[in-house]
Amino acid sequence: VRTTPRKMRRAVDLIRGQHVVEARRILRFSPLGASHDLEKLVNSAVANAEQKPGVVADNLWISRAWVDDGPTLRRYRPRAYGRATRVRKRTSHVTVVLQTMGEER
Repeated sequence: VRTTPRKMRRAVDLIRGQHVVEARRILRFSPLGASHDLEKLVNSAVANAEQKPGVVADNLWISRAWVDDGPTLRRYRPRAYGRATRVRKRTSHVTVVLQTMGEER
């Protein structure tokens, strides 16, 4: 995701341990910019989980979620006296693990 890990972790902390329906509601009305990408990720994870037989979206909850650093894009910006400054455009790797209500780990 083309969002810094620090900003993405703020959004992930809101939904960790929540029921999927509640997590979607939190992300929909969150003012954080990273919540839009995270909402798309949760919807994708739910759709993938529903492909297994017997799994219903209403019984899912977010058991674990974490953010790791992705590759950093390095760009240069012109500065005074003909110098250049490096600009680091950071990215994130986001992982979301879903479980059904009856499962224990």
